[in-house]
Amino acid sequence: MKCQWCANRKSFCFCHQTCVCSNRFLVQKGIHDAFVEKFAQAIEKELRVGNGFEEGITQGPLINEKAVEKVKRHIEDAVSQGASIVTGGKSHSYGKNFFEPTLLSNVTTGMLCTQEETFGPLAPVIKFNTEEEALAIANSANVGLAGYFYSRDPAQIWRVAEHLEVGMVGINEGMLSSVECPFGGVKQSGLGREGSKYGIDEYLEIKYVCFGGLQ
Repeated sequence: MKCQWCANRKSFCFCHQTCVCSNRFLVQKGIHDAFVEKFAQAIEKELRVGNGFEEGITQGPLINEKAVEKVKRHIEDAVSQGASIVTGGKSHSYGKNFFEPTLLSNVTTGMLCTQEETFGPLAPVIKFNTEEEALAIANSANVGLAGYFYSRDPAQIWRVAEHLEVGMVGINEGMLSSVECPFGGVKQSGLGREGSKYGIDEYLEIKYVCFGGLQ
């Protein structure tokens, strides 16, 4: 159940309008169907769309209408290529900037939702077979801020963490940000780090001093 709980947190935190939200979920085929079923149940049970100042509300509005249109475009593109809407999939009756938390299955790597950052309440699930296949899919993105995976095998944990092309890795944990940790990514996710001792590097000047002729 922790996987589904973290999936909810990482995909729908602030309506998926943060840079470290999970844009794609890669699920091994042996547990894929059970995961999708439980994920859908968690979405429908735990997420509530509405006024964020009201008790019990977990999902507020998207930042503007263009953000809503992007979510719709990603869903329409995925469905046109064979994806299935498990839950959600349309604007919410609360207002024009509100959208239902949406779960897609039967997602493939050619769909927009796997190639672009949605920045909206959308969770696309991709089925994979082997570890190598999962790494190839994960590393095919031109960005690499954060990645997350679940494993109890120490050898696999170190192997996958090393091969993931991202700046931050969460292992069995979805909430990885803290001031003590170097926050940043690779590829088109940018250069440099914020936080930790490495966060001040951009504010420092390196001086090289070469000594000679002391005798």
